[in-house]
Amino acid sequence: MLFSEVADVPKGPKVVAVGSFDGVHLGHQYLLRQALAEAKTLKEPLLVYTFDPPTKVFTRGEGFLMDLQEKVEALRGVGVELILAVPFNEEFARRPPEAFLEDLRALQASRIYVGEDFRFGRGRAGGPEALERVAPTRVVPLLSLGGEPVKSSRIRALLQEGRVEEARHLLGRPYGAYGVVVEGDHLGRRLGFPTANLAVHPLKVLPPGVYAVEAEGAFGRYKGVANVGTRPTLGGEERRFEVHLLGFAGELYGEEVRVRFLKRLREERRFPSLEALKAQIAQDVEAARAYFGV
Repeated sequence: MLFSEVADVPKGPKVVAVGSFDGVHLGHQYLLRQALAEAKTLKEPLLVYTFDPPTKVFTRGEGFLMDLQEKVEALRGVGVELILAVPFNEEFARRPPEAFLEDLRALQASRIYVGEDFRFGRGRAGGPEALERVAPTRVVPLLSLGGEPVKSSRIRALLQEGRVEEARHLLGRPYGAYGVVVEGDHLGRRLGFPTANLAVHPLKVLPPGVYAVEAEGAFGRYKGVANVGTRPTLGGEERRFEVHLLGFAGELYGEEVRVRFLKRLREERRFPSLEALKAQIAQDVEAARAYFGV
């Protein structure tokens, strides 16, 4: 069940895990598994208290790994059934720490789980020690992989460099994005490689470059090639997200398509002519086929 206000959450004692949980990566899953285990021992539900958008998206203008729909699906996949996603806006950011503690009291938190870097309230003035005034608080150490903590900011940085396989290692699954197919300029079709042009939120983190991907929707599941970038050969400036589905024939306008980035094939670059671009796309398709073994 998904709630947006504290007052709507069912009454009764509960274990509460608090955080942005952007990406629901392996570090988040490590914390949530511990919270779920204690909730089971106490015979209480686990509630995840999170923020929409993630706090750093609002306060720093950073891109997000997951929108609310994606986050809810990922949390449910871990086993979380109760989710409170409060709107994080200017008003919420100005709340004093005590107001957040009052939320936790109203939620009847019997145990509180946070990561070691968790802060709350105006100016990030509140820390885990203040949470103890509400309920016993478990501060879960950050999970480390490859000698560094697993954090959403680390994954964002990897994706911005196109390092999707390393990001997958930290997420525990391929990085994904979804969007609705909108009409483009039909260039791919003219070049012999029709693409679905996906409209996505401008703050959604998308890895720049060309990738072997899997895509699915009401039309089925297909392997494919995705391009994320500005199409410099055509003098483009706006970010585009295009997917060519291997073996698919048909129209997808208005369809929602979910894409998983599996392997980077190359960076986006400018070509001297459309013929040169067409030849490179053919090579990209062959590289994707080789990766998938089809």
